[in-house]
Amino acid sequence: MPGLDEFEIIARYFTAHEGNDVLLGIGDDAAVLDVREPIVVAVDTLVGGVHFPPDLPAHSIGYRALAVNLSDLAAMGANPRWATLALTLPEADEDWLQAFASGFFELAERHAVGLVGGDTTRGPLTISVQVIGTTTGGRYLTRGGGAVGDDVYVTGTLGDSAAALPLLARQSAPTAGEAELVERFRYPTPRVAAGLALASIATAAIDVSDGLVADLGHLCRQSGCGALIDIEHLPLSAALRSVCSVQRAEDFALGGGDDYELCFTARPEHAADVKAALARSDTRLTRIGQLVAGDGVVCCRGGQPVPVAVSGYMHF
Repeated sequence: MPGLDEFEIIARYFTAHEGNDVLLGIGDDAAVLDVREPIVVAVDTLVGGVHFPPDLPAHSIGYRALAVNLSDLAAMGANPRWATLALTLPEADEDWLQAFASGFFELAERHAVGLVGGDTTRGPLTISVQVIGTTTGGRYLTRGGGAVGDDVYVTGTLGDSAAALPLLARQSAPTAGEAELVERFRYPTPRVAAGLALASIATAAIDVSDGLVADLGHLCRQSGCGALIDIEHLPLSAALRSVCSVQRAEDFALGGGDDYELCFTARPEHAADVKAALARSDTRLTRIGQLVAGDGVVCCRGGQPVPVAVSGYMHF
């Protein structure tokens, strides 16, 4: 929009959402935060046409930009507190900015996250969000705490967002199942409450952003273990089953990515504690396998290893 400069964009759409414990927020060269405990920091960049279709509704883009970062904090068992936003735009479209900010702050307010700084510039649509969280009692989760014999769990359902991608460009009216999958892509649920509940129980955790096989593989490498996954136990939604075959649904679940569910491990003797913790956070829970000696992720059906033709998303 002609005449809308960088500082007007910031003042109009991205101020007055700083939250608590901010000594100095938006408007200076950097923010100053009052932090009395260990912090957890994560950052993700989303590029239009790479991480999301460029014609995705701006409200969804704003929501997703924060959600994928909150998912990283959830995997660490951290409590999100603040965020910074670097926004690169091809043009300053006022309607787009209003919808983007609405989606971003809808999720930010849900999790009491304050926006404390950032940057705006002209160029290809790119959104970088940094989130800062705090720990409880200094506890946090990592990918490297798993051990042989630990159970492997996932939250929610897998494969829905990946199955939605080919549906986003369709012009025909979606079925109920297709509409549910598209909604899952547009508005993923960062499992913040689940991560906080698991911080003192789980041994290792990672969020499923690049696909279950790939992300569990990262956890295995950091933990010095392998994993056996029971394909029959993969949590597949009714919506996903309604739009594709079971085989295709399993492929989406194993390698599709963009789920932003948590994959985590816990000792078998803590199974009841895990179940109780996830029940308190109102989060679906499924045990899908176990960590074993060796390396890599092996998928089994009926107790027998089977080859899988998925590897997960690769950034390069």
